[in-house]
Amino acid sequence: MEIFLMFLKVFAVGGAICTVAQLLINYTKITAGKILVYFLLTGLTLQAFGLYQYIVDFAGAGATVPISGFGYLLAKGAEEGAKESLFGAVTGGITAAAMGITAAIVFGYLFSLIFRSRSKKN
Repeated sequence: MEIFLMFLKVFAVGGAICTVAQLLINYTKITAGKILVYFLLTGLTLQAFGLYQYIVDFAGAGATVPISGFGYLLAKGAEEGAKESLFGAVTGGITAAAMGITAAIVFGYLFSLIFRSRSKKN
């Protein structure tokens, strides 16, 4: 039963984040790219004030998988790096996100070798 409740929390929080993004796409003229940046900055800002950690503690992957979780990861890495030095504060976010960034580049490259791009037909 405990794992079911965890799945429910993950789905509810992750779904709520995605629902907000979809509502912004449907009912505003904000482009998807701007929404992506706003969500990233929201995650970063909430973590800067120490609030996003509570969401992560409650929902786990439901809060870390969406793009706002990437902003959280950058801020958390910068916080950890700042404990060591000023240079660590600058590089900490990149260090914390290095594995995810590397995976995106490697898998993007591999899929570009496997699949052929083509224009959509209207």
